[in-house]
Amino acid sequence: MKTLVIVAHPSLEESRANHALIQELSLHDNIDIHNLYGEYPDGNIDIEREQQLLDKYDRIVLQFPLLWYSTPPLLKKWFDDVLTYGWAFGSEGDHLKGKEFIVATTAGASERSYRSGGSNEYTISELMRPLELSIKYTGAIYLPAFVVYDTMEVADEQLKLEARKYTEHICASAEKLIE
Repeated sequence: MKTLVIVAHPSLEESRANHALIQELSLHDNIDIHNLYGEYPDGNIDIEREQQLLDKYDRIVLQFPLLWYSTPPLLKKWFDDVLTYGWAFGSEGDHLKGKEFIVATTAGASERSYRSGGSNEYTISELMRPLELSIKYTGAIYLPAFVVYDTMEVADEQLKLEARKYTEHICASAEKLIE
C-alpha cells in the first residue's frame, strides 16, 4: 500500500519524538514523508500540488504534536485550503473516497492524564473527534489513531520502540487495525 505521512510540526528540528518517528519511517520504501512546515514556511499552501499528492496515495497519515488539544495551525489551514468542495466532498468531490487516514500524534503528558478524571479530562480519541468527522465527511476511512504519550519524559530507547510500533501500525492492514 502506498502511504503518505504528512508531518505538521512547527519546530520539527527540536522534537525528539517526531524526529524519532520520522527516522524510523524513512527506512521504508513504501512510505513517503511530506513536511508541511518545511514545504510552506510562509503558510501559503499550494492547493493543487497538495491535491495531486493526495491522489497518488492509498493511505494518508497525519502526524503532528498535540498543541492546545488540537493540531498545529498549518495542519488546520491545510484542511481548510486543500479539502475543498467539489474535490474532497460535495456531489463531485470524491477524490478521498475510500482512502485510509490515520492520525498520529505526540503528547507531552502521560496516557493516564488523557482520560475522564485525569488532568486533561478527555481521551485523545475524544480530542481527535473533529478530525475523525472531517475525514469521514470526505468519504475516506478513518483508521485507529497512534499516540506517543509522555514525550517530555520518555527515554530514547522507549522512543525507538514507539517508532517501530508506529511503523507497524501504519503498515498494518485496515482489518487488523480495526480489530
